[in-house]
Amino acid sequence: MTDRGDRIVSVLEDAFTDLMTADPAAFRHKFRKMAAEPFAFYRGSACLFYADMAELPDEWTDERTSRIWIQGDLHAQNFGTYMDSAGTLVFDVNDFDEAYLGSFTWDLRRFAASMALLGWRKALPDSVITDLIRTYVAAYVAQVRSFVEHPNDELFSLRLDSTDGALHRVLQRARLSTRIGLLEEKTVVVDYDRVFRRDRDGIHELSAPVRAAVEEAFATYLDTIPTGKRASSRTYTVKDVVGRSGFGIGSAGLHAYNILVEGRTQALENDVVLSMKQANVAAPSRIVPDSAIREYFTDHGHRTAVSQRALQAHADPWLGHTQIDGTGYVVAELSPYEADLDWSDLTEPADLLPVLGYLGRATAKMHCVADEDSAQTLVAFQCEEAIAGVIGDREAAFTESIVAFALDYARQTREDHRLFVDAFREGRIKEVGSTA
Repeated sequence: MTDRGDRIVSVLEDAFTDLMTADPAAFRHKFRKMAAEPFAFYRGSACLFYADMAELPDEWTDERTSRIWIQGDLHAQNFGTYMDSAGTLVFDVNDFDEAYLGSFTWDLRRFAASMALLGWRKALPDSVITDLIRTYVAAYVAQVRSFVEHPNDELFSLRLDSTDGALHRVLQRARLSTRIGLLEEKTVVVDYDRVFRRDRDGIHELSAPVRAAVEEAFATYLDTIPTGKRASSRTYTVKDVVGRSGFGIGSAGLHAYNILVEGRTQALENDVVLSMKQANVAAPSRIVPDSAIREYFTDHGHRTAVSQRALQAHADPWLGHTQIDGTGYVVAELSPYEADLDWSDLTEPADLLPVLGYLGRATAKMHCVADEDSAQTLVAFQCEEAIAGVIGDREAAFTESIVAFALDYARQTREDHRLFVDAFREGRIKEVGSTA
C-alpha cells in the first residue's frame, strides 16, 4: 500500500473507529456507496479533507478569518430549499452536521473541489471548470463586499422573487409540496388519530425502554427552543415515535428517530414530523484546537443546533437539541418544503454558470450572517469586514488560489478514491472488513 493509502485508512479509522465498531454493517454500506465514484468518496470523507487542510498553508486567513462559522462540508449537493421561520421559501446551504468555526477558505476550497469533481464527471474540460469556479468565487467576493457597504445581511436571501433559471425552478417545485402530502407518505390514520406507517423502508419499532428514553429526551429538547419561537403547549404533544435508519452517506452508524407531534390545532392535517438524530464529531473540529470553542458546546447536538442558527438568518422554529444517555442529538422538522438542486439536469456551461453565481452569493451570506449581529457569542466581529480585509485588492490572486486548489485536489481525490477502493476490497479497514 502507498503512503497515501495508509494515510486514508488511518484518517478514516481515527474518525470513525467507535461508530464502525458499534455498527460495522452500516459502515460497509457507507463505504460501498463511497466506492461508487470519486464524488461519492469525496462526500463521505470530509475527515480526510480536513486532515489535509491542517497541513496546507493558507495566506488568506488571520486571527479573525480563521475563526468564522463555516458549514464544514460544503459541496455541490449540500444546497437546497427550506421554509424559513418567517414563512418564506429560501434556497440556501443545508446540512449542518459538520458545522463549526474555522477558516472561511475551507468552505470555499471544499465546494470548489467538489465542482471540479462534478465537472470531471460531466466530462467538462478544465477550462470550463475553471470558469465555473471563478464565477462562484467572484460572486462570493462581490456579495461579501456588498454586505460591507450595505449592512443587514440577514435580509438577503435567494427567494422566488430574487432568482431565475434552475434555482427558481427548484423553489417552484418546493412550493408545490404540502404538509398533508408528507403526512400521507409517512403516516396513516388509525382510530381517528395519526400514527407512523411501519411498512416503510428504514422505519422500525422501538422497544418500550428506548421509546421512553426518546420521549424523555423530547421533553428536555423543548427547553432548547428559543422563547420567541415557542408555540402553544398543544403543539408539542407526542403522538407516535419510530426508529429510522438508512439515511445519508455521512450518517452511518448514528441513531435517529422520527417523532409525530400535534400541530397547531387538533385537526389531523397539520400534525408535524420531527427528526431526532444523533450528532457526531464535526470534521473541522479535529483540526481546530481552540478549547474556548470546544467548551462552548455541551455536546455535538448542541453544537449542530447552535451552528445552524448562526448560519441561517431565520432557522427552523423547531430546531433544538437534547441528549440520550449523555449523547447529543439534534432535533428539527422533517419539512415538506425541502427540495435539492438536481445537478444531473445541468450539463452545459450556459446552464451551470448562473447557478454558480447564486451559490457563491449564498455562501457569502452564510459566512457573513453569523457574526456580532447574530445571537451566538463566539464570533464578536463583522465577518464581511474581516473577509474583505484579507482579500483586499488581491481578488484575482485569491480567485486563482481557489481554482488551483480545486483542480489539484480533485485530481488527488480521484487517486484517493482508487486507493480507498483497493484498501476496502482488501479488508485493510479492519473494523469493517470487506464482507460480513
